[in-house]
Amino acid sequence: MKKLTSTVLTSAAIILATGAAWAEGIGASLLTQQHPFYIEIAKAMEAEAQAQGVPLEIAIANQDLSKQLADVEDFIVKGVDVLVISPVDSQGALPAIMKAQQAGIKVITVDVPAQGVEVTSYIGTDNYAGGVKAAELMGAELGGAGKVAIIDYPTVQSVVARIDGFKKGLEAFPEMEIVAQQTGITRAEALAAAQNMLQANPDVTGIFGFGDDAALAAAVAVKAAGLQEQVKVIGFDGMEEARNAVDSDPVMVGVIQQFPDQMGKMAVDTAVKLIAGEEVPVDQPIVPGVYTGK
Repeated sequence: MKKLTSTVLTSAAIILATGAAWAEGIGASLLTQQHPFYIEIAKAMEAEAQAQGVPLEIAIANQDLSKQLADVEDFIVKGVDVLVISPVDSQGALPAIMKAQQAGIKVITVDVPAQGVEVTSYIGTDNYAGGVKAAELMGAELGGAGKVAIIDYPTVQSVVARIDGFKKGLEAFPEMEIVAQQTGITRAEALAAAQNMLQANPDVTGIFGFGDDAALAAAVAVKAAGLQEQVKVIGFDGMEEARNAVDSDPVMVGVIQQFPDQMGKMAVDTAVKLIAGEEVPVDQPIVPGVYTGK
């Protein structure tokens, strides 16, 4: 019988060992804890693990693939029964996921899917549908015509799906054109990307940020360029800071809202079912909402 032992709490690992009748355990490798979205996932996982009486260890990758690979290796050595992972890189995490599976560990991906490997279950926002919703909102805000820029994060498959959905959704607006697309992973990088795109394309009327940080940074760039009467910004995640910006900043016209608390709870519930030998759905999509403050 596998046993997950508790270790000392550090900034990189959060341990929850309930001491209940469960002998099995869940190891979770989350992409970051620098973003409210992942903080909410972690909190929901902890709460549900406590409610279910199952030991849980959460390791934070800090957007560092090498750290995530090392964390997963550690979970394999500890003998966890289920690995929950939000890959830092959808392809780069492949070796770690396959090694865990070879060790008999069930793998659940949360928020970010893996590429090139089948996992037991994927839990996350229907990102493609969210991208389509973002395009529909952009079309409505711009009156069906305009020039649009995109801030991207191309190594994460969930973001790729968002951008694909956004581009597909814009096809319904033949007078709207994507004129620029740049990567901006952190808020600082997104700010620089937005500034670059606005400088190169001063007639841009809309910016879609792959996440809240990107959108909030884009709004700053728009105002700094004196284009607040011209450019509308839409984000994706729906964290409190972004929703507040939508409520108070005319540049931020909306965000596609994810529900990280649902993801975290569902991840632990799914892991508990797997430990009990139950079947679970391969795909467990969560439909996103649209927040416009209206």
